[in-house]
Amino acid sequence: MQNARYLLHFKRRREGKTNYKKRLQLLQSKKTRLVIRNTNNQILTQIINYKETGDKTIVGVNSNELETFAWKHSKKNMPAAYLTGYLLAKKAKEHKVTHVIIDSGLQTMRYGTKIYAVIKGIIDGGIKIDTEDKVFPSEDKISGAQIDKYRKTKLSDDFKTTKTKITAYKPAIKKTIKTKK
Repeated sequence: MQNARYLLHFKRRREGKTNYKKRLQLLQSKKTRLVIRNTNNQILTQIINYKETGDKTIVGVNSNELETFAWKHSKKNMPAAYLTGYLLAKKAKEHKVTHVIIDSGLQTMRYGTKIYAVIKGIIDGGIKIDTEDKVFPSEDKISGAQIDKYRKTKLSDDFKTTKTKITAYKPAIKKTIKTKK
């Protein structure tokens, strides 16, 4: 409309799904992005590269994949967040990812939250992220010792065994088979 008295924003901005100013700054940096999304049931993590034709996901992990490492507890708590980040780092190293920047989307980044537990797991997994140590949750929260105190569970023991299984994890490298025509 030429004479409209109001500005019609993009649909994703109107719905509160995308902050285009922040996204533009991230894309102009041309660095690999770490996307962390926290849902009601799981934690989703992806490492993404920007391409002109559309973003390309290099590797993605959600906290439901922890079941393959015998994780029997909640998929949305602090230890699960750390282990999800740790598993993502192991998979990303196979794709030769060494450094990422954080793309938090519309989430507010607060010190000591699950988002920073994921980031701590990624850093411990061997990928560089520019951040300060004071933002990470305490080791008791990350290992689940705090949950053990009030629930009388063995979550911190399961945390240690799951972390050692992820450390020993070697992702299968997919090989393409060429057929003769």
